[in-house]
Amino acid sequence: MKASRPHDELVVEMLKADPDMADVYLATALEEANLPGGQFALLAALRHIAEAQGMASVAEKAGMPRESLYRALSPRGNPTIKTLLAVLAASGLQLGVTRTEQHA
Repeated sequence: MKASRPHDELVVEMLKADPDMADVYLATALEEANLPGGQFALLAALRHIAEAQGMASVAEKAGMPRESLYRALSPRGNPTIKTLLAVLAASGLQLGVTRTEQHA
């Protein structure tokens, strides 16, 4: 019987195999950020995307030490907006804003 593999590892592998999946993955995490556990899931999504693209490479493109990136995207991390935007840009992504239905 094949041993099960950690969820994080599988997600990173899927993102490596299909880099375009990062768009949908992060958009979904952003949409759910206000739900219970949503901020943790958003941070995990950013970490998965960075790991799939190579943490050292993303850190270099973001202009920050690799260790700082690991710390910012760790489960206990709390990245600043500057770090968030730098990581997104280094990953080839950007934030988007849409009006919620209740305010449309």
